[in-house]
Order: sequence, then C-alpha cells, then structure tokens
Amino acid sequence: MSVGLIALLDDIAAMAKLAAASIDDVGAAAAKASAKAAGVVIDDAAVTPRYVTGLTPDRELPIVYRIALGSLRNKLLFLLPAALLLSALAPWALTPLLMLGGAYLCFEGAEKLIEKWLPHEAHAAEALVQPTDPAQVEQSTIKGAIRTDFILSAEIMAIALSTVADTPLWEQGLILVVVSLLITVAVYGVVALIVKLDDIGLHLSRDKTGGAAHSIGTFLVNAMPPLLAGLTVVGTAAMLWVGGGIVVHGLEELGLPFPGHPIAHLAEQAGAMGGGLGSVLGWLTGAALAAVSGLVLGGVIVLGLSGIAKLRR
Repeated sequence: MSVGLIALLDDIAAMAKLAAASIDDVGAAAAKASAKAAGVVIDDAAVTPRYVTGLTPDRELPIVYRIALGSLRNKLLFLLPAALLLSALAPWALTPLLMLGGAYLCFEGAEKLIEKWLPHEAHAAEALVQPTDPAQVEQSTIKGAIRTDFILSAEIMAIALSTVADTPLWEQGLILVVVSLLITVAVYGVVALIVKLDDIGLHLSRDKTGGAAHSIGTFLVNAMPPLLAGLTVVGTAAMLWVGGGIVVHGLEELGLPFPGHPIAHLAEQAGAMGGGLGSVLGWLTGAALAAVSGLVLGGVIVLGLSGIAKLRR
C-alpha cells in the first residue's frame, strides 16, 4: 500500500472522528436546548388536548396529526429561517424578542385566570358565533391550534437559539432542526396518548372477567375528566412561570436587577432552609415567584388591552 493511500486513509479517519464528535456535540446541544425549553413544551402539551375535546373519537387522531404537521411546518419553514437570520444579522435582538414572547405567555396565562374568575362579554359573544358544521368545526379547531402552536413554537425556537448562540451558524441550524423534530414528536405523541386514554379505558372496562384489565379501564375512564382539568391548570401555570421567568431574566440582561435579584435571593434562602431538599425547594420558590411576576405583568397587559377596547367601543 503506497504512502499516499495510507495518508489519505488517515485523513479520512480523522475527518470521520471529527464528524462523529460534531454529531455528539449537536446531540448534546439539542438535548440541552430542549431541556431549557421544557416549560413551554409542558404548556404546549397541556394546551393541545383541549382542541379535540368534544369531537368524535374517530377524528381525534387525524386532527392531532394535522396539528402536528402544522407545528412542524411552523418550525421548519418559518421559524427556523427567521431564527438563523436573526442570529446572523441581529443577535442583539434575541433578548427583546424573547421578552416579547414571554410577555405574550404572561398575557395568555393571566387572561385564562381572569376569564375563569370574571368571565366577560367578549368571550360570551365569541361563543355565539362558533361554526356548527362538523367539517367547519374541525377546520376551525385545527387552524386555532396551529396559530397557538406558532407562538409557543416561536418561544421554543428562541429559547433553543439563545442556548446555542455561540456555536457556528450551520451547527445552530442543525441543532434547531433536531430540537424541532424531537419536541414535535414528543409533544404530539403525548397529546395523542392523552386524547385516546378514555377510549383505551372504555375498551378495557368492557372486559367481562372482572380482572385487572377491567379495573384499569374503569380507573382510566374515571380519571380523564380530572386529568384534563389538571392539564389546564398545569398549562396555565407553565405559561406564567415560563413567561415570567423569561421577562425577569431579560430585564437582568438589560441591566435591570428588579425583580430578578430579589427572586434569586429568596430562592437561595428557601434552598438554605430546605436541608436535603434545599435545591428542590429553592427551585420551586424561584419558579413560583417567576409565575407571580408573570401574573402581575399579564394582568397589567390584560387590563391595558381591555381599556383600549372600551375606548374604541
């Protein structure tokens, strides 16, 4: 074997090792970025099942599938190019845009709570003009879900981009593609399972032997209403926690220590008093205070928009 061929094979082996290391780096970065966006992912998974509530069972999975495709289209065709352009041309704008998305999440969460406690006329009027034709209902449901997903996906992509902003542009693009695929499959896989749990439970509960299958099925059927109600609570809490946390962190990056520093100080104190559970207690304290901050900000936005709407009327 000639020396030139040996050198060529050595170069190929070195390039293969470099490529493998790059793949490992991309995988690790994608996992880190996905974990950082976990709060928005929880909200996405908690919000989506309500779009198929009340529809016929045979249409639930097709609707979830179409929403998932719309979500993937949002991420790969619109948000990914926009994120890469932002990273290349205006990286300084990432923090303000993250804060804007965080404020929107705070607004959504606060509006849900206010609507639950103080329902107002606008939503009552909306309920009167909902379509009644099944095909129109399905189409309207899918469009509404994809619109909501666009906002949540934009926040996920922005959070992921902020995690890998110091990597080369090609690597950022690859990481965002991996994050998009992972999160879409994870979220809508969980959603599909949730919306079919009652059908699975109903099937198992019809077992005539009265064994474990019947008991599990009965449990699933009875558990679905509180599970869906609990998901609504989790989704609202996640909106406020994530949105409030993003805004608080953004203010710190812009040089404004309030309320970030007091929240960090109180979380540290709670952690110090928690003993063996100190880290958990500290995290819960910080998350709760971030959610309170998000609720305050969201409430201010809701009141401001309500005032503007009244002035227009």
